Amino acid sequence: MPPSKFRVGLIQMSATPDPDENLKRAMQHVRDAAKKGAQVICLPELFQTQYFCQREDASLFDLAEPIPGLTTAKLGDLAKELKIVLVASLFEKRAPGVYHNTAVTFETDGSLISMYRKMHIPDDPLYYEKYYFTPGDLGFKAAKTSQGNIGTLVCWDQWYPEGARLTALQGANVLFYPTAIGWHPAEKAEFGEAQYDAWKTIQRAHAIANGVYVGVVNRVGKEHGDIRGKAAPGDGLEFWGGSFIADPFGRVIAQASHDKEEILIGEVDLKLIEEIRRNWPFLRDRRIDSYAPITRRMID
Repeated sequence: MPPSKFRVGLIQMSATPDPDENLKRAMQHVRDAAKKGAQVICLPELFQTQYFCQREDASLFDLAEPIPGLTTAKLGDLAKELKIVLVASLFEKRAPGVYHNTAVTFETDGSLISMYRKMHIPDDPLYYEKYYFTPGDLGFKAAKTSQGNIGTLVCWDQWYPEGARLTALQGANVLFYPTAIGWHPAEKAEFGEAQYDAWKTIQRAHAIANGVYVGVVNRVGKEHGDIRGKAAPGDGLEFWGGSFIADPFGRVIAQASHDKEEILIGEVDLKLIEEIRRNWPFLRDRRIDSYAPITRRMID
């Protein structure tokens, strides 16, 4: 039976132009988090590279790999060595011309126990993800691990209460959001504070509305999507870091800076989830008989 308490770790990191170097650095960060007592550890979105979706370039599909593949083998071995549950975000090659932004979860024995393919795919300036990623087709998923029940969504999914709700309803006690989000340098002075506040607020709301913990792990640093010396034109993106862990009351129990690599550690207490849900029984009071129209695009 999973413990009533377990410790989660978030790896806020930057990315170099060398994917192999990024993987090595990420694995060392995971080791460091395990030494700090983390039992479930989550890496940021697409941590092996700089954020390449700043441009549309067909050659960048070569960065993708099958799942299972070489990277999942290395990460599975690491999870087994450290006896941790590990969540990692990968660029998945499913078939020629079909690629996904995929989060995988490894058990403490190194086995790959869950795959989640990013469901909501953005298409904004410097976030040209629809060019690269096929929308997920596995649905929203929770995984029962030896450390606890967890659910994983990815970045743009964080703006949608439906995904958080459906994952929580499957028993997830923690929602992880591996993320790559940042400021357009020209917009930061005017909109930067409000953008970050909105991002933080919506995810704290997921914690409150569902009575769960939320772990949000972002990258840091200014990037031009540089992959082995080839970068996107323009001013790039300044990834705003600010990773955090919120409890089921929406309180932030660990918070990272905007500009440094950090490891966040937070404790998940299942008794607190029970206590808060007894006093704020949002799941009990749902009117499931009245929600069918939500499956429509608009209600005229």
